[in-house]
Amino acid sequence: MMSLKEKITEDMKSAMRAKESVRLGTVRLLLSAMKQREVDERIVLDDAKIVAIIDKMLKQRRDSIAQYEAAGRRDLADVEHAEMVILQTYMPAAADEAEIDGLIVEALAQTGATDVKDMGKVMALVKSKLAGRADMALVSTRIKTRLQG
Repeated sequence: MMSLKEKITEDMKSAMRAKESVRLGTVRLLLSAMKQREVDERIVLDDAKIVAIIDKMLKQRRDSIAQYEAAGRRDLADVEHAEMVILQTYMPAAADEAEIDGLIVEALAQTGATDVKDMGKVMALVKSKLAGRADMALVSTRIKTRLQG
């Protein structure tokens, strides 16, 4: 099976051959971010770290879309949305509601968390299992709700 890094590199080549400029630009941007991280930290990225980079890029795109729409720049928001769609193809399958709730219950039991003060412990466990598969802000809200009561 091909690693995520190899898949992204192959997608760049195929986008070049097919002359898909938006896809090519987005994939090059992703490869650039990956290379930058490898150089900065002197590491070789594994799939989990690549997913974290993609997740960060998706969050940036969501923020940009909101700002562009607020400013009435639908054209720029559409460009960001197109990039988001391309980036999401590299993310693992999203976790469903039942799986998220199950992991939260499991983490609460493992940590013995009973108060909001214990939220960090619970988040650490859940985040490791849901990285790139769920919006962690929403997961955090769910955990907080359960701990409050």
